[in-house]
Amino acid sequence: MSIAENLAWVRERMEIACRRCGRNPEEVRLVAVSKTKPVAAIEEAIVAGQKLFGESYVQEFVDKKNAVAGAAEWHFVGALQSNKVKYLAGQVTLIHSVDRLHLAEEISRQWGRIGESVELLIEVNLGHEATKSGTSEEELASLVRGIALLPHLKIRGLMALPPYCDDPEEIRPFFRELRRLAGYLTTLAIPGVEMRELSMGMTHDFEAAIEEGATLVRVGTAIFGERGKR
Repeated sequence: MSIAENLAWVRERMEIACRRCGRNPEEVRLVAVSKTKPVAAIEEAIVAGQKLFGESYVQEFVDKKNAVAGAAEWHFVGALQSNKVKYLAGQVTLIHSVDRLHLAEEISRQWGRIGESVELLIEVNLGHEATKSGTSEEELASLVRGIALLPHLKIRGLMALPPYCDDPEEIRPFFRELRRLAGYLTTLAIPGVEMRELSMGMTHDFEAAIEEGATLVRVGTAIFGERGKR
């Protein structure tokens, strides 16, 4: 199947999932995760109507953004090192993976240098996996309060990458927990903080994520095929 056909399939499944749980399909955006994929594949997706793309590696993203023809919105969805933030300043509209104050401080500093602000999501490590980034549930509120004091940043929600399970039903409780945490943070009424985005769900579980409240689903393999090597 072509990338256009794959996108049509994913969008259809997203719409069905929304209808199944009584949601408006316009509430959920598809982030086409294009890491390790060539510029030609991204341009093919753009021609097919996809405008929002997610990248995980800073240098690869910078190279691709400069090469891609056609209008696209870019999100950064991977683990981010503080010393790489300067290359993203002004280039992405949303960072999904902020999990520590030091990183947020550098993001604020770099966007401040260009006189702009950036929206971000706080990543939560719901499975407490040592190999994954993300703050803990216990430290989440404190981290959000600290980041909310920084200029040039706008906290807009949460992101999670739960443990992998073959059965999406086993992942559903993690999605529910992220939604619960977002609700809790809303009750704290921290100035400048909005919990309007939940970034969760990938190729094998995005339908369950939508049913549990996802507003951004990060889908790569179902659109572009298996990941190539970097």
